[in-house]
Amino acid sequence: MEKTKFREVITPQQSFFDLKLKELWNYRDLIMLFVKRDFVAQYKQTLLGPLWFVLQPILTAIMFYLIFGRIASIPTQGIHPFLFYFSGLTLWGYFSDVFTKCSNTFVGNAALFGKVYFPRMAVPMSIVISGLYKWWIQSMVLIAAIIGLYVLGVERTNVHWTLVLVPVYIFILAFLGLGLGILFSSLTTKYRDLSFLLTFGVQLLMYGTPIIYPLSFTSGLMRKVLEWNPLTGILENFRYAVFSVGSFDFGGLMYSFVFTLIALTVGILVFYRVEKSFMDTV
Repeated sequence: MEKTKFREVITPQQSFFDLKLKELWNYRDLIMLFVKRDFVAQYKQTLLGPLWFVLQPILTAIMFYLIFGRIASIPTQGIHPFLFYFSGLTLWGYFSDVFTKCSNTFVGNAALFGKVYFPRMAVPMSIVISGLYKWWIQSMVLIAAIIGLYVLGVERTNVHWTLVLVPVYIFILAFLGLGLGILFSSLTTKYRDLSFLLTFGVQLLMYGTPIIYPLSFTSGLMRKVLEWNPLTGILENFRYAVFSVGSFDFGGLMYSFVFTLIALTVGILVFYRVEKSFMDTV
């Protein structure tokens, strides 16, 4: 009797360190479909559509400029306040978007996960990729604003050679958001109240990150606390690359990289462990 050959064989995870990268690559077309779904679902019934990618950080930067720049008079290291705030918001927006959306992977997609099999990691990976498109659009606006203010004689930007490291900064932000996001997603399948704390925690983290103020504006205990924030080194080095203001912090960059590596490793291992039984608790 001829042995039946199956096209796909679904087996339980054999090893705690089995990351299923080959399987994830085989489902790359599905990941891109999820990327398209994120864009369509989020802006399908809006009047301005993808323009919200640009308007949201612009309006926030203007608000920061009026409140913190004009009223509070917080220094911005000689950088035009709008450019200072907007440059920080482009990076923060990408990280927070990946972090918050990935943290909803299991709970938000429970109905889909219960109907058909595919690598669960495909969903958070699609969030990382779709966020890159948004960041790229916002970066084009930042470049246009820098050029416009330079032509008007308002801002004299001197780009530093470390600008070539910007892809590294984005890489770290992407996987930091992914690692923390899938870790929280795994924990919220059992502890739902963590999802309520997440919103408050993200808002608190934004003010604990040098977005509306430079690191040089702080001192003492506050500065030490900020230096433990893995986002601090990324933002400070990014502004140094774009505006040549401040200094290149190699130690801060390496700390961010190591922190991201640990968060991603722990997040992936816990994620794959939880995915086998999360339907019983969601």
